[in-house]
Amino acid sequence: MTIAVTAVSGQLGASIASELTGRGETVIGLARTPKNVTGLNIEVSPGDYADRAQLEASLKGVNRLLLVSGNGDPAARIDQHRNVIAAAKAVGVERIVYTSVQGPETGTAFSPVVDSNRKTEADIRASGMDWVIGRNGIYIEPDIEYIDSYRKTGEIANCAGDGRCGYTTRGELAVAYAHMLTAPQHLGQTYNLHGTPITQAELATYMNRAFHTDLKFRSMSVEDYRADRVAELGPFIGTVIAGIYEGIRNGAYDRSSDFEAVTGRPHLSWGDYFSSLKS
Repeated sequence: MTIAVTAVSGQLGASIASELTGRGETVIGLARTPKNVTGLNIEVSPGDYADRAQLEASLKGVNRLLLVSGNGDPAARIDQHRNVIAAAKAVGVERIVYTSVQGPETGTAFSPVVDSNRKTEADIRASGMDWVIGRNGIYIEPDIEYIDSYRKTGEIANCAGDGRCGYTTRGELAVAYAHMLTAPQHLGQTYNLHGTPITQAELATYMNRAFHTDLKFRSMSVEDYRADRVAELGPFIGTVIAGIYEGIRNGAYDRSSDFEAVTGRPHLSWGDYFSSLKS
């Protein structure tokens, strides 16, 4: 069995490919720019979501495909994903597994991203191939990478309020997707993949223990947080980030998790995760 993983130049795709190879699976990677992929020790073929002919050539001989959701404009990515789905079906891929997202489907600036993922989910279900869909929680790693900025201000400030967020890690997602690609019992299932939901105040407490800081959580209005993020990150990314935290505020990420049903074990606890970090 040969498994293809798209977007292996990105962190999630690379993590999934590494998890699969560690389990002894035969894996090929796809990337828009294969030369940018290093350290995976697998064959990497061209995999531009906009080029169906290229995708068909790269997917020949592949039995199962892990499609990592694109990160471009939400409207454009729907057709890009359709190229991947059509190419996979044309060359005889048997199972497609998709990395979708959780989040509010209406009402926030992140909702167009969620909606585009739901459209791809529908396309996959209608494809005629076997399928499994994972809906990822929010990565916790960006908060860890932001620790120096948090230290400077002494706070975590956003518009999430008291909402709880089902965070996850790329490493835990890689374990889940390896199971979804290889085990038969997951066919036709859609799974929420995240750990125990926590508030931003709880996140600050975990960060303080791990990094010996004294961070406080400060709640902002959605409007003020959006302006803050746009000023730092630009209109598109800043607005999307504000939409994610508005979704947390509104309860869109406070869900039950299917992680244990997928992997056979609980998601890594936040106490254990933060204990493993070096300050």
